[in-house]
Amino acid sequence: MVAGGFGVGKTTLVGAVSEIVPLRTEALVTNASVGVDSLAAVPSKATTTVAMDFGRISLADDLVLYLFGTPGQYRFWFMWDDLIRGAIGAVVLVDTRRLEDSFAAVDYFEARSLPFLVAINEFDDAPRYPLEDIRQALAVSADVPIMSIDARRRDPVKQALVSVTEYALRKVVQGY
Repeated sequence: MVAGGFGVGKTTLVGAVSEIVPLRTEALVTNASVGVDSLAAVPSKATTTVAMDFGRISLADDLVLYLFGTPGQYRFWFMWDDLIRGAIGAVVLVDTRRLEDSFAAVDYFEARSLPFLVAINEFDDAPRYPLEDIRQALAVSADVPIMSIDARRRDPVKQALVSVTEYALRKVVQGY
């Protein structure tokens, strides 16, 4: 799963790494979201994911990951419970300009004991902070992997997926 707040780059991440043309469920942002969703941080965003993004990547001949990008707007989060079924782990994508938008995703995966990795999407105009400062701000435990990525670039996204897969496998071996 790829999760995070509205406009953090989930659709971009899935598209950057998918070996297939990603399935996207984008809809135009309309006046229906006024008073429900805050678009202030991403005023130029014209579309939003309303169900999921879907992609696929082969990490090895015998290891294929199916990628499910979640909707970022709170009113679509009911989808998360369906998308999490069968997941081995998740990437929580973070925008440092709106760190508070990540709290709910972190809480969601912690409450369900699903291994997750925090990936800071390095937007060009976003402030940079030491990873340990972000760990502290998100209140995630020391064993949760944290890394900086550019969600537009295949190699760093693939590395994040490899890292969360390795982390999830370690957790299974340790018995959580």
